[in-house]
Amino acid sequence: MNDLDLIIAAAREAGELALGAREGGLKIWSKEGGSPVTDADLAVDTLLRTELTAARPGYGWLSEETADDPARLATTRQFVVDPIDGTVAFMKGKPWFAVSIAVVENGKPVAAVVHAPALDETYAATAETPATLNGAPIAPSATDRLFGAAMLGDAKMFAHPAWPEPWPDMRVETRNSIAYRVCLVASGHFDAAIALSPKSEWDLAAADLIRRQAGALLTDHKGREFAYNRPVPLVPSLVCANKALHPLILSRVGHIELP
Repeated sequence: MNDLDLIIAAAREAGELALGAREGGLKIWSKEGGSPVTDADLAVDTLLRTELTAARPGYGWLSEETADDPARLATTRQFVVDPIDGTVAFMKGKPWFAVSIAVVENGKPVAAVVHAPALDETYAATAETPATLNGAPIAPSATDRLFGAAMLGDAKMFAHPAWPEPWPDMRVETRNSIAYRVCLVASGHFDAAIALSPKSEWDLAAADLIRRQAGALLTDHKGREFAYNRPVPLVPSLVCANKALHPLILSRVGHIELP
């Protein structure tokens, strides 16, 4: 079984486990730092770690719900995993959460799946094949102006009076899962997504390859692309958009200096 088939099968099994756990009732607590976690997050992480590392024992492992092992830095390939991306949506009974799995080599994702089990949506790609949604090729939108664009982000941020130039009227929505947001841009359901706060590599690794193979752009707010399996697996921000909108967004946010 190739890497893509392996991670798709694992993501679907993990999605079924997550949905079943939610139906049965979740145990919820706060991690250090205050973000919520459920017993299902940990159960899905255990399932994926057990199955994937058994199938590929030489691959490193980086996951939101596993204590980081620096041994991953010495491996040729790594699984970069968010067992349940969008835990808040998951625990509130909303559908906007996803199982995100990437295989990374030399800092770049080479196989990826983002599976939203409550929506029955499976985004996938390899570095040699087009991005797909449930097996059908996807592409970003052709929107070429911000006015009227469909934007994923924080409406309060866009409305803040401190912007040198006010943002035009846009349709602004949010989705809890970062990986799913990027996939929605890659598939043309939204035109762009912006987050001016740090994100983890496991939020983005799989979705990064999917958007790349679909033809969308993804960088931080200063236009820098991402690398994965770094010692500190964080990125400062994200801007994902089609090729026409991406530079228009960077021109508005690139001046910002984030802590």
